[in-house]
Amino acid sequence: MPTLTWSDDLALQHAEMDHTHQEFVDLLADCEAALQAEPAELLARWQRLVDHTVEHFGQEDRWMAATGFEPENCHSFQHKAVLDVMKECARRAGLAEQPDFEPLKLAVAELAIWFPQHARQMDAALAGHMESLGYDAATGTLRSPIAEDAQRISGCGGSSCHTAEDAPADTPAAESAPATA
Repeated sequence: MPTLTWSDDLALQHAEMDHTHQEFVDLLADCEAALQAEPAELLARWQRLVDHTVEHFGQEDRWMAATGFEPENCHSFQHKAVLDVMKECARRAGLAEQPDFEPLKLAVAELAIWFPQHARQMDAALAGHMESLGYDAATGTLRSPIAEDAQRISGCGGSSCHTAEDAPADTPAAESAPATA
């Protein structure tokens, strides 16, 4: 049985996001099932997961851009970091001379730990944010346009995610924030 399986605990009550997340979980389970298979099969399954994840994260990044997030926000930054690692794992495993599958095998296990946390925190915040704005993900339309002078979101969009500028004075984000001139 895979380490991570789709369940109601992962559902965010956002149809498009839940569908994409279920696909991710299923593709990750396919990779885990192939850990003892021929290397070519494992790499093929991993590449399907990488291809899916490019679109998955791209979709969420487009939703964030359409709903008032800064281009450089912590949610998108996490997407980029995870995808960079996934691509590097594929590159190393696909080397013609001395392919290295260890990073890929480790990444399968780590993604099974990372994904539920990411979904329950950052993706849940994004789903709630989109709902609060009346954003229709299927059409890309908002109930009301975002004001041009509205402050853009640089955090993850959730109430527990703060940038140094908006963190209450007694939070770790505020305490460790670099001084600004």
